[in-house]
Amino acid sequence: MKVRCRGVTDNAGQQDPGQRELNESDDEAVHPNPVGVGPHDLPWPIGEHFDPELLAAGDRRNVIDRYRYWKMQAIRDDLDGRRFTVHLAVENWEHDFNIGTVVRNANAFGAAGVHIVGRRRWNRRGAMMTDRYQHVYYHPSIEDLLEWAEHEQLSVIGIDNLDGSVPLETVELPRSCVLVFGQEGPGLSEAAKAACAQVCSIRMFGSTRSINAGVASGIALHTWVRTHALQADGFPLEELPEL
Repeated sequence: MKVRCRGVTDNAGQQDPGQRELNESDDEAVHPNPVGVGPHDLPWPIGEHFDPELLAAGDRRNVIDRYRYWKMQAIRDDLDGRRFTVHLAVENWEHDFNIGTVVRNANAFGAAGVHIVGRRRWNRRGAMMTDRYQHVYYHPSIEDLLEWAEHEQLSVIGIDNLDGSVPLETVELPRSCVLVFGQEGPGLSEAAKAACAQVCSIRMFGSTRSINAGVASGIALHTWVRTHALQADGFPLEELPEL
């Protein structure tokens, strides 16, 4: 699905200066034994999507085997032909630290894009470099997001444990939609709540009254996947990538 966002920036594959080095050093500290594969045996496979540097040095990135030794842009292009018709949006008025996890979930479950409403700055560590392969858009206000969603004919569904919300476990999410998550603490803003066609809650059974947007986005996306993914156009069951 082609996304057109007026006045909105897609920064997939881009990072703040020095962020790549920071992320890579963090990965080495957390994983002293490198994951992935080493240099490819000769003769090398043939194809424009292969990266000669990775073939020569090895590929230690956090990607599935299908994409080993592929160029970053080639991975993005391939994913663009497989993404689903669900988007994620998260309000970022107070520099939410959970947005990285939202981006990583979007990548893991094949979401079309992530839309950050409010501040442009967010902590990328939680994304674990998946923002390189995911379309991330920025909206200055919730009104701007809603204008875009209306233009793309997407239903706007809020995810928050509010009075009057409908249990997520009892609904069928629309096939083409944007799932909106609020700021950590206050939840969805009043403007966001008023704009949602429906607000769904996630039932919990412990003592905590809430979960953060990172956790909630994974639960909501998996709910959408269970309903729509195996029948989604462009990503039939027989073409699901092997783990």
